[in-house]
Amino acid sequence: MSEKRDSTGANTRASGGGADGVRLQKVLSQAGVASRRAAEEMIVEGRVEVDGQPVTTLGTRVNPDESVIHVDGTRVVTDQKATYLLLNKPPGILCAMSDDQDRPCIGDYLPKRDSGLFHVGRLDFNSEGLLLISNDGELANRLMHPSYRVPKTYLVELQGPIPKDLGRRVQEGVELEDGPARVDSFRLVDRNSSGTRTLVQVVLHEGRKRIVRRLFKETGYPVQRLVRTAIGEVRLTNERPGAIRPLNNKELGSLYRAVGL
Repeated sequence: MSEKRDSTGANTRASGGGADGVRLQKVLSQAGVASRRAAEEMIVEGRVEVDGQPVTTLGTRVNPDESVIHVDGTRVVTDQKATYLLLNKPPGILCAMSDDQDRPCIGDYLPKRDSGLFHVGRLDFNSEGLLLISNDGELANRLMHPSYRVPKTYLVELQGPIPKDLGRRVQEGVELEDGPARVDSFRLVDRNSSGTRTLVQVVLHEGRKRIVRRLFKETGYPVQRLVRTAIGEVRLTNERPGAIRPLNNKELGSLYRAVGL
């Protein structure tokens, strides 16, 4: 594969789409960043980087499948083979792409079964809410690794009234069989007048198996319902249970930014 440098010093790699690659403004337009004219203005204004170097020369050619492109500091994904989906997982569904016992699983919600896709992290059988599905291994690995501290937000329904100090206890840390666990934040959302149900929101960056359920069970207040509502800045909005959709550029850029890509 040939490589050359434009006048800014940025590397431009040859693309399968042509001997000299694809024009940068066309790549940005096809990625949905902006119209080609607006993309040209972004380049001239110095808002675009390719492989870590600013590019201000119109006509610069890149390999969209290999070049790392940022606009205003946010990663633009231009690999046309990459897939990024959001699924609102219903309860009672296995967090697996297929099941040899023919039990319902998240693979049933994909328009076609693609062996290259995988779920990013997991939700247990009875839990529900936001689940990411992709074929981008590097992004997935970073999102799941606790060192990147990507926050996950959950709505947690607990049975009965809860004591005033429960939030403090779960933020300070609770000892589990595999080590201490804590939430990053705790907020009371709602409680019914009869005192039989309390809804709280917690945020944490840990990804240990069933961590939220185990943490609250240890405090004496087992979880009745668990819904993940956000991963980083990507949030459930009005998606019905079982709905699946592609991530938009803003959402995808926020995930890349959160893990330093």
